[in-house]
Amino acid sequence: MWTRLVGIIFATLVFSGPGVADPSFWKHEWPATDFSRTQISNWAEILSGGPPKDGILALQDPEFIHAIKDTRIKPREPVITLEIDGQSPRAYPLRYLTWHEIVNDRVGALPVAVTFCPLCNSAVTFDRRVRTRTLTFGVTGKLRNSDMVMYDRETQSWWQQAVGTAIVGELTGTELRLVPSWLESWEEFRTRNPMGLVMEEPPFNRSYGRNPYRGYDSRKRPFLYNGELPPHGIPALARVVRVGDRAWPLTRLMADPQITEAGVRISWRPGQASALDTGRIARGRDVGSIRVRDSQGRDVAHDVMFAFAFHAFWPDGVWMLGK
Repeated sequence: MWTRLVGIIFATLVFSGPGVADPSFWKHEWPATDFSRTQISNWAEILSGGPPKDGILALQDPEFIHAIKDTRIKPREPVITLEIDGQSPRAYPLRYLTWHEIVNDRVGALPVAVTFCPLCNSAVTFDRRVRTRTLTFGVTGKLRNSDMVMYDRETQSWWQQAVGTAIVGELTGTELRLVPSWLESWEEFRTRNPMGLVMEEPPFNRSYGRNPYRGYDSRKRPFLYNGELPPHGIPALARVVRVGDRAWPLTRLMADPQITEAGVRISWRPGQASALDTGRIARGRDVGSIRVRDSQGRDVAHDVMFAFAFHAFWPDGVWMLGK
């Protein structure tokens, strides 16, 4: 945590001046990235998060065990659930994703990237296929609007995690397809899918189950975020349910646990711990679980992210306040 913060502070001091107009500082670290192709107009937006390229190690083809056999994960701990027709449901615990941020996996014939950015609370899953290629994603160690910047190992292009779009390199402008997934408690997943699969603990020396961002979602501002704060008096680190370019405040769902609007039905239920509250993820305060379905009951791709991140990446987005 503090390593990342020191890196952000250093980068901010280096790049906050008016002379920052090109990405020359990054080229020595990324010689295979085509910086002439980019959506970035202000390179001062790109900050070092502290760790270097692959300093946060993305996972590839992890091991799984049956949910009923896991003894490590506590009932209220959050997991990212992925249910693909014809395949065993899979759970990717945030106790692992907090430390690795990306899991490159394959569910049947579908190659997926399961991602989690702790600083934005953004947990989204992507189809890794782009045109005729299947990409493999890693962590650049860079942040933009406090959101993780990913990269693909095949072209060394940079990707904005929250929006799933390439922002630098050969694939600039390419959008990844979202795969419906959702955050829920381990108890919810295990009860519904006792023979489902859960990602096994990775074979690395990490403090799995500990939250290195203790107290983060109680802060008034995200770390060194210089963008506009959300409108309507919504706290910067309040959670919102994002579906496309619309955002529903989680507080509204907690007061009215089922809302049908804009072609989707959003439901909320208690029982999931915040991964960004106390020092142990399992002890985090209850933020509940969200499920989003369409009029035919099919799961809809969505994200439960912080309000500042929604406003940063969807500045013209629609706030569903229910007024």
